[in-house]
Amino acid sequence: MTRCAWTVLLCLMMGSAWGKEYPAKGTPEGTLTLYSTLDTAVFEPLLVDFQRLHPGIGVRYENLDATPQYERFVREEKAGTHRADLLISTSMDLQVKLVNDGYAARHLSLSAGALPNWARWRDEAFGFTFEPAVMVFNRQAMQGRPIPQSRAELIDQIRKDPGFWRGRIGTYDISKSSVGYLLASQDVRHSNEFGALVEAFGDVDLQVEEHTATLLERIESGELVAGYNLLGSYARARKGSERNFLLVYPRDHTLVLARTVVISKNAPNPGLAHRFLDYLLSVRGQRVMAAECGLPPIRKELDGIYERLGVNESQIGVLRPIALGPGLLVYLDQQKRRQMLEAWRAILAKPPR
Repeated sequence: MTRCAWTVLLCLMMGSAWGKEYPAKGTPEGTLTLYSTLDTAVFEPLLVDFQRLHPGIGVRYENLDATPQYERFVREEKAGTHRADLLISTSMDLQVKLVNDGYAARHLSLSAGALPNWARWRDEAFGFTFEPAVMVFNRQAMQGRPIPQSRAELIDQIRKDPGFWRGRIGTYDISKSSVGYLLASQDVRHSNEFGALVEAFGDVDLQVEEHTATLLERIESGELVAGYNLLGSYARARKGSERNFLLVYPRDHTLVLARTVVISKNAPNPGLAHRFLDYLLSVRGQRVMAAECGLPPIRKELDGIYERLGVNESQIGVLRPIALGPGLLVYLDQQKRRQMLEAWRAILAKPPR
C-alpha cells in the first residue's frame, strides 16, 4: 500500500477528519483547534474575519461528521491527549451530552446572554444558527400538483397517488445521520402524524441518505421529487435554489435546529477559545455568518427571512425550536435508541404496496 493510501486509511479510521491551517498573521499568540461538522469552505469567512480582529491567533479547523467528532473527542479526553479547544456540531443532543458528562467549560458574556433561552444551556452549550427543517420539492416535477403544506397533506397525497411518489421521496438515514436521528426523535415528541407518515413512506419505498447535499442533488436532478425534514439553509445556499426548489415550512409544526458550540473543559488554549466563541455569538460574527456563509443568524438584532416568519424568544405559529437541555438526552438512551431504530427499519423494510 502506498504512503498516500495509508494516510487516507488513517483519516478514515480516525473519523474522516480533514484539517486546514490558518496561520497567524501577526505576532503569534497561539493556535486554536476547532472540531466542526460544517464544511471548511462554508465556515472559512468567519475564520478570516476573526483573524482580522485577532491577527496573532492561528486556527486549525478539522471537519468531521457529528458522531465521529463526538467519539474522537471523548476518546482523546479519556486518553488525556487534549487537542480540541471548541466543538461545533449540528447534533444538539451530542453537544448536550458533552455538557452533561462534564466535558464543557462555562462561558459568560453579553453576547452569550443575548441568545434566546432555548439556545443556551448551563452557560456551556450555545446555539449560534437558526435552521428550520423543511420539506423540499422539485419545482418542475410538482407543476400542476397540489403542494403539501403539512404532514397530513403529504400523507394524503402519497395515499392518493402512490405511483407518483414511489421511490421519489428522500430523507436522512437516521441510523447513520445524527441530525436525522435528532429531527426524527423530535418529530416523535411533537407530531401525532409521524407514525402514519413513516408508514406512508414505507409504502412507497422511501430513499434514505446520510448527507443533506446528496439528497438535494437527487431532488435537483429530478430523481427525487421531495425531501422531508431537510435543513433549509442548505437548500437556500445552493445555486439556483429558487428556480429548482420549493421549500415548505410544515404548518402543523416546523422544527428549528441550532448548530451548537461548546468549549472543551480541558481546552489547550482556553483564553483563545473564549475569544472565538464570543466573536461567533457577537452581532459582527453573526452578520458575517449570514452574509458570507449563508447560515441563518440566531441574534434577534439581525433581521432575515425567519424574522419575517415570526421568530422570537420561544415559538410563534408553526416554528418549534429544539431547546438545548436534558430533554435531548432521552433518545440517546441506548434502549430508547434501539427501539426507535428497530421500529424505523421494520416499517421501511416492508414490501411496497
